[in-house]
Amino acid sequence: MAGSRLSSGRLTELDALRGLGALCVLVFHYSTRFHELFPQAAHVPFSFLGGNYRVLLFFTISGFAIFFTLDRIATVGDFIVNRLARLYPAYLVAMLLTLSIEYLARVSQLLIGPGAILANVTMLQGFAFLPEVDGAYWTLTVEIAFYFCMVAIWKWTGLKRLEPVLAAWLALRWLYALWPGMPERIVMLTVLRYVPFFIIGMLAYRIWSGQRNWRQQAPYAALALLSIATVDSWDITLAGIILLALLGALIAGRLRFLRLGPLVWMGGISYSFYLIHQHVGFVVMLKMAEAGYGPWAGFAAAFLTALSLGTLINRAVERPAGDAILGWWRRRSSAPAPAGAAPSQT
Repeated sequence: MAGSRLSSGRLTELDALRGLGALCVLVFHYSTRFHELFPQAAHVPFSFLGGNYRVLLFFTISGFAIFFTLDRIATVGDFIVNRLARLYPAYLVAMLLTLSIEYLARVSQLLIGPGAILANVTMLQGFAFLPEVDGAYWTLTVEIAFYFCMVAIWKWTGLKRLEPVLAAWLALRWLYALWPGMPERIVMLTVLRYVPFFIIGMLAYRIWSGQRNWRQQAPYAALALLSIATVDSWDITLAGIILLALLGALIAGRLRFLRLGPLVWMGGISYSFYLIHQHVGFVVMLKMAEAGYGPWAGFAAAFLTALSLGTLINRAVERPAGDAILGWWRRRSSAPAPAGAAPSQT
């Protein structure tokens, strides 16, 4: 059963959850965040649930999905190229497109300085404490730090006895709770604010893949929830419990009802959609309001714009550029070494 799961490719329910999460993020930004930034503009008469619950879903999914990469790589170089191919081309195009639209629309409230823009080109602006071109990009800093931690674990301790390492990671989080003065870059690089959610995803993957069972994972899942309960607020604790239950339902095959075409499709474009939706949508809603259109018309226009641009970036950039980079890397890695060349130390 585990072998068939691992060889079956994408997990449809996971894509559906990504799509659902992307839609929730959009509704929150357009219904709540837009009004916070532009109180003078008319806005839709509701405010979506606040907090970071939506991104916690993304982090949990990332913890689950990271193994689809780790289980297929041979070197650290493989991992770095894989992640760059997956993330960077779409990011660069979405960032430049967002900047262009902001400048053309002259929405100065959304603009950042030239130095910060250059830092954004590297995708590492968060580690330098510089503002993002689009506020939604803060989660990319968390994802990159998580990748750094996971490739370090994969390289130095391996994944066969992963769970004790995860317990130590949670212990470091408790140290952070007791030591508020811990240097911020250490906190960022070790993902201490969000690591229990990544861990919930990792524990679930190990069950889904047949490497562990629920009895073996239960103590570590309890530690992750205890970490959230003792460090974070009650609502974040509730979110952790719900996310663990959600992945339990996925493993048990009880989320098949989410295999709806629109949701799965949205999950397939969710990364590009996420990158382009926020500030571009704000510009569209602002200009629609200035032109005299009602807030619902602005909301709909922003959503359709984000959906169209997200689809375009996914089809024209994210997929083909990622495939091209990975194809180049495979050809490079399989090419015979020149005579007299030293063996790789990667």
